[in-house]
Amino acid sequence: MYHLMKLLHVVAVIAFLGNITTGLFWHAHAARTRDAKLLAHVMDGIIRSDRLFTLPGVAAIIVTGVAAASYGGFALLRTGWIFWTLLLFAISGGLFMARVAPLQRQLRAHARAASQSGTFDYADYRALALRWEIWGGAALLTPVAGLVLMVLKPAL
Repeated sequence: MYHLMKLLHVVAVIAFLGNITTGLFWHAHAARTRDAKLLAHVMDGIIRSDRLFTLPGVAAIIVTGVAAASYGGFALLRTGWIFWTLLLFAISGGLFMARVAPLQRQLRAHARAASQSGTFDYADYRALALRWEIWGGAALLTPVAGLVLMVLKPAL
């Protein structure tokens, strides 16, 4: 059962990190067009993919990770590489909820309003997008650091 939980955990991590990474990619790709309608569509897709893949991925990562640790005989809070990964994962979730998700909604609203009015102040949108990219990068790098800890299992 340990190996099955570990496999499902790895698959969930791949889906989680992949979804975040591709969201950043598609936004950057759409931003090059400076087309408000396209940017609104991409932000809508990113928000929807978070609901469909990222958030369920978080649940799957936690459930399968705890199960794998339990089956493997690892103490969650006394095994350094697990503890620090959990902390990094929590930081990522906090950043997502406090900064990334609100900025995504603001970007979508800005782009929707611009596509309806026909007037798009790309400089304002870009300033907001830069904040989203910085916070999104932090929310992505923290679980990536956790992935490194999970694979290398350093003595912490």
